[in-house]
Amino acid sequence: MSAVGKSSLKRGRPSYIYSIVGVALVLLMMGIVGWMFLNSKSMTKVFKEDVKISVYLRTMNKDTISQIQQFIASQPYSKDVRYIDKEEAKKIWNEENNEDWAQFLDVNPLPESIDFFAKAEYVNRDSLEVIQKNIYAAFPYQVTEVNYPPVLVNNLDAKAKQVGLVIMVIAIILGVVVIISIDNTIKLAMFSNRFLIKTMQMVGATRSFIARPMNVRAIINGVISSSIAVVLLFILIMWAESYFPEMKKIRDIKLTAILFACIFFVGIAISVYSTHRSVLKYLKMKLDDLY
Repeated sequence: MSAVGKSSLKRGRPSYIYSIVGVALVLLMMGIVGWMFLNSKSMTKVFKEDVKISVYLRTMNKDTISQIQQFIASQPYSKDVRYIDKEEAKKIWNEENNEDWAQFLDVNPLPESIDFFAKAEYVNRDSLEVIQKNIYAAFPYQVTEVNYPPVLVNNLDAKAKQVGLVIMVIAIILGVVVIISIDNTIKLAMFSNRFLIKTMQMVGATRSFIARPMNVRAIINGVISSSIAVVLLFILIMWAESYFPEMKKIRDIKLTAILFACIFFVGIAISVYSTHRSVLKYLKMKLDDLY
């Protein structure tokens, strides 16, 4: 009996490795979608607050320009208010269009402007129209135009809702897939231990005595799988932020910590549940049915 037990245990060990790796990869997928879901609102906020609003001015003295700039900066909707003179406007235009029109024109036709970014909650068509009217009413003779990209703003609002819905649906579907995949992976690992479980039962071991070491092993495997998934997810996030610096703006340490904790909980909980269920299944089966 002892020889059979040792042989069965040795056969079970490689399956634990495959189980750990398989569960870790599934948890990593869950973590990626979870990270996208938790940060979808922050991502939308970053995109919205990247919409530039330009207040074009008539030629006037610096005191009046400063007065307009201070007025805009004092409003609850504004952030990062900046005055753009004609020379800087020319430089920006050349950089954006990769062309120097000074060789064709002797004068600079670009107007002075005060550029600013609105807070995310104000970046929608209705709010921006109110902002336009507010600025026109305050400076009817000094401001020629308040400009922003209306098509982009409308698309951002619509796309944000669509993306949020899509990510939520994907998260729900993936959640079900994760549970089923981890359950099947652990069942496969436990299949190689079916004879060991039955042998222990045949020599008089109680159900709790047989299940206890298996459950402990499941907890250890769950911790290892979850740790691998968390480390890989952390590396992926850092890699993404290094290639896309804008993503650092949406970094939320609290939400990330919650996500990592959820990965650990799911990894350990499903591992223990699936392992315990498999043990009970093989204990109820007849010896001939194990072949």
